[in-house]
Amino acid sequence: MSSLKTKIYFASDFHLGVPGHSESLIREKKLVRWLCQIEADAAEIFLMGDIFDFWFEYKTVVPKGYVRLLGKLAELTDRGIPIHVFRGNHDIWAFDYLQKEVGVILYRNPVVRQFGEKTFFLAHGDGLGPGDTGYKLLKKVFENKFNQFLFNWLHPDIGTKAGLFFSRRSRIANIAREKKNDFKVVIEEEMLYRYCHRKLKQNGDINYFIFGHRHIPLQTGVGTSAQLILLGDWVTNFSYAVFDGIETKLLFFKDEDHDQNVRD
Repeated sequence: MSSLKTKIYFASDFHLGVPGHSESLIREKKLVRWLCQIEADAAEIFLMGDIFDFWFEYKTVVPKGYVRLLGKLAELTDRGIPIHVFRGNHDIWAFDYLQKEVGVILYRNPVVRQFGEKTFFLAHGDGLGPGDTGYKLLKKVFENKFNQFLFNWLHPDIGTKAGLFFSRRSRIANIAREKKNDFKVVIEEEMLYRYCHRKLKQNGDINYFIFGHRHIPLQTGVGTSAQLILLGDWVTNFSYAVFDGIETKLLFFKDEDHDQNVRD
């Protein structure tokens, strides 16, 4: 691998599939342009969950679409760039297709990684922290092997159509449709912020906590020396984080060349 490939990239919450095919395709193409932009210096890429707004893998069938993104990810992994994918709460039913066919490394649980002299705590973020009992119970239902077995017996056209029906009625779909993000945060009340404080009591060596899920682009201090980064999303923010070997910054993808060509 080239010595120029020194940066670690993180992005999350693309929710491809909502609010409809045409809008999703625009975001997918923008995501692929970002991957093309960073591939020259990316040592590793972390996609931190909810790539798809709905995803279920039958034994021989996966949802239609997303060929541009999947093809680009396969190209990058074939070239030796590790792609790490966290299953979020919307694509919790990703099993082994992405690993076998695209070559990504798939996670569901939090991961602690060391990059240079910095320690990173990485997770999608759903179900972490105090409270949110209702979702935590629902998460157990979705992760239950027997429930997954039952859903697998639905014809793919029926199962996928049902999943997309509920996805397109969701809050995320409305935000994508209206291009207006109404997520708010009071940092002292933020569950993931409080979760970080608890984890630092167990491991005070963590320098960065990086999460998706909340759709809020935010970078703030936590504890005495750690940083919390909420990655935002690619529905309205088009935000990501990059570690250059020294520090990690939260940035926003400016697709200026493409936007100028569209205007011209």
